Amino acid sequence: MTRVRTAAAAVAVLLLGLISGCTAGPASAPPSATPLTLPPAGAVPDYQLGGAYDPAPGVGIVARDRTDPPAAGVYSICYLNGFQTQPGEADDWPEEVLLHRGGERVIDPDWPDEVLLDTSTAAAREQIVTMLAPWIAGCAADGYAAVEFDNLDSYTRSGGALSRDDNLALATLLVQTAHAQGLASAQKNAAEDAALLREQAGFDFVVAEECAAYGECAAYTEVYGDLVIDIEYTDNLPRPFAEMCDDPDSPASLVLRDRELTMRGDDAYVFETCGG
Repeated sequence: MTRVRTAAAAVAVLLLGLISGCTAGPASAPPSATPLTLPPAGAVPDYQLGGAYDPAPGVGIVARDRTDPPAAGVYSICYLNGFQTQPGEADDWPEEVLLHRGGERVIDPDWPDEVLLDTSTAAAREQIVTMLAPWIAGCAADGYAAVEFDNLDSYTRSGGALSRDDNLALATLLVQTAHAQGLASAQKNAAEDAALLREQAGFDFVVAEECAAYGECAAYTEVYGDLVIDIEYTDNLPRPFAEMCDDPDSPASLVLRDRELTMRGDDAYVFETCGG
């Protein structure tokens, strides 16, 4: 069951103002409640979406699901699935904001438990942000420094029902909402849209998956500089991980994990960094 927190009244008032002024074009984020803190450039990351555990010595950045508390003593990123439902949570959403085709929900072909959210109208985007705003506020209240919004590229899996501009409009609202809570915002994947997402939506840094494996890291670093965190996976390594670490195109914040992001102690658990 989704853990839903109640947002403060001030957040609701701010959210209404953000929604009323949203367009798909450039937008200026409102002043943050507190100064944004960006991830330490080049710090060792760990990606713990499969469950929280104590970070290894030397780790400086940890991403966890919003239902887990932030890691103590490191830069903590709160994961939210901003453009699709989480597995098992589709029925927690209003049916009218789930994308449909021929009367059936549109499912991510790679994640059969995730339904695409309908970003195609301002009204639907308003409802999506209304759902996500308390969760974003909860990330801030729990002590996270940043939030990442997954599946920015859901429009590419929509069969033409959604557009890049639709998702950009929602992304802009989500970044503004996070900034108002004092949270930095991470672009998640979508290398081909990095410049737009940085310049128009206002993302602050990147959490990328397998940019070294797919030769996409430069698309991020050309836009975000050192503020790129990359997670590579053991089941899709076109070359040894050590070679990825030595590649000048790879970002300094780089980690190798098992695909299921299991917890330490699991037989499938893998956590390897460039420092050994």
